[in-house]
Amino acid sequence: MVDSTSDLHVGKQAEPGKQTQVAGASDKLKFGALIALVVGSMVGGGIFSLPQNIAASASAGATLIGWLITGVGMLMLAFVFQTLANRKPKLDGGVYAYAKAGFGDYMGFSSAWGYWISAWIGNVSYMVLLFSTLGFFFPMFGEGNTLPAIICASVLLWFLHFLVLRGIKEAAFINTLTTIAKMVPLALFIVIAAVAFKLDVFSSDFWGAGNSDLGTVMNQVRNMMLVTVWVFIGIEGASIFSARAEKRSDVGKATVVGFIGVLLLLVLVNVLSQGIMAQAALSGLKNPSMAGVLESVVGHWGAVLISVGLIISLAGALLSWTLLCAEILFASARDHTMPAFLRKENVNQVPANALWLSNGLIQLFLIITLFNSSTYLSLLYLATSMILVPYFWSAAYALLLAWRHETYEQAPGERTKDLVIALVAVLYAVWLVYAAGVQYLLLSALLYAPGAILFAKAKRELGQPVFTAVEKVIFAVVLIGALIAGYGLYSGFLSL
Repeated sequence: MVDSTSDLHVGKQAEPGKQTQVAGASDKLKFGALIALVVGSMVGGGIFSLPQNIAASASAGATLIGWLITGVGMLMLAFVFQTLANRKPKLDGGVYAYAKAGFGDYMGFSSAWGYWISAWIGNVSYMVLLFSTLGFFFPMFGEGNTLPAIICASVLLWFLHFLVLRGIKEAAFINTLTTIAKMVPLALFIVIAAVAFKLDVFSSDFWGAGNSDLGTVMNQVRNMMLVTVWVFIGIEGASIFSARAEKRSDVGKATVVGFIGVLLLLVLVNVLSQGIMAQAALSGLKNPSMAGVLESVVGHWGAVLISVGLIISLAGALLSWTLLCAEILFASARDHTMPAFLRKENVNQVPANALWLSNGLIQLFLIITLFNSSTYLSLLYLATSMILVPYFWSAAYALLLAWRHETYEQAPGERTKDLVIALVAVLYAVWLVYAAGVQYLLLSALLYAPGAILFAKAKRELGQPVFTAVEKVIFAVVLIGALIAGYGLYSGFLSL
């Protein structure tokens, strides 16, 4: 998830239909800076818990297959976002703009709504992970979902809230600090884990046949998919900065280089861990599981190193995402996708109403986490499932452009390549929906359905009908799914 807001200016969103303008050449981003933005967007707190998160679902063999599928699929999505940024430069309102342009207002709204929910649920998961990590030093915090943990997380949430309301618009210094905090322990972990790696541990029960709970290899691959998508959320962030690039062609190259670098980092952390501890042992680790893996090799100081690095990293990430949650609503309200009240800014040019709504729901979910004992992993799955709709519609829009030859009049030779890339990205997005499973699809529907209230309000402000005939059918399906999910939570066959 995005950990950087050094270029996100709250209250400075471009007007709809206009490309962001950069004041001068000195403000342009060079190739190296673009790579840093790509990496900073994707490397968040998830990597620190990756060993346990993957081991809970998959054996070593299934893990390698899963990373191969994820690598290809996410690379195609990266190409999709870059293609759309180049071919539709006026659509600079985020991923929801692609859904809106290609498939109508309700799909655009749903993408904005789903992306926003994914963002603030991601913040809830970060809170749980942060206090789970602090539980290493203070046992009363447990897995990050105990009463003391929720109370302290709530205090932190509102501290950040009022800090942002005072007008914090950039977090460049914090971002630099958190980037160092992330990369130093990660680099040390990889070096030490490579030395300690044992092939016999890695190859033991390679396909998970000895653990019936894992299921078939196909089930293992499917079950690990949401974790692998979670650690890549933010890949779409690269296209946001296209207008700031010194050379527009650098954006695509930076996306690929940054993506490959992050993919290599994630795979190394995951695979090397499986060569140090067996699957069963890894799956039983407390998060951040990297701390437990390193502690098994070098002793207690290894766990302290990872834990301290993660705490600093998460602190920066929480500030970044507090800003971003508000910015998502604010940006979509500017082009009337969301109601007008979400455009309101305070005297410090902070979108106050959007911030209150976002953090109010984070507080609500923290309380729900306490009573449902929701873990970091379950919140991770829910946040990831919510972003599947924006990803799917973005890929589908790229496919639609290539299919219609739209924007390809002057470059027909590029159409076939982009058509194939978009098709693979769409198939990957469909696979992710399947991998999410019925439980998270129903829970997603439960969270998508209430958004219709804000959608209807935005439409009435424009004096337009709420739904088209097709959108009524789509909303009916979402509503049925939400009702089933509500009954499931009430009866106990579904849980967070």
